[in-house]
Amino acid sequence: MIPEKYANETDYRKIPREYLNPNIPQGRGMKKWLSMATIPEQYERLEQYIQDQNKIEKPLLSEDQIENINDTLASKMIDNTLAKIQYFANGYIKSVEGIIHKVDTLDSVLYIYTDDVLMPVKLTDIYNIE
Repeated sequence: MIPEKYANETDYRKIPREYLNPNIPQGRGMKKWLSMATIPEQYERLEQYIQDQNKIEKPLLSEDQIENINDTLASKMIDNTLAKIQYFANGYIKSVEGIIHKVDTLDSVLYIYTDDVLMPVKLTDIYNIE
């Protein structure tokens, strides 16, 4: 029996558990919320799909474009002037500005100083040099 103190209480949370009917179902508990546990992964996957839609394929350069890049590269190295290099990386065209340090023809890598950091760029990934 419920003591008279709790007889008129309508909020079961205020009644001690030992006075409540033990046959009342507990509900679904966490089972109800298990479907929500997959949502973070879904959001991450959707975000990845959106990013993948913005990616482009690596541009193919014509012989004239390659020759123009080589000429510009040589003149920038001789003059030791600031160069803006556009290159392909992970589906995007990225840009870096700095002084060309050297070109490693064995490894096909161009090294450029940008903000006092030596950054390597693959020659095959270069899209444009200004």
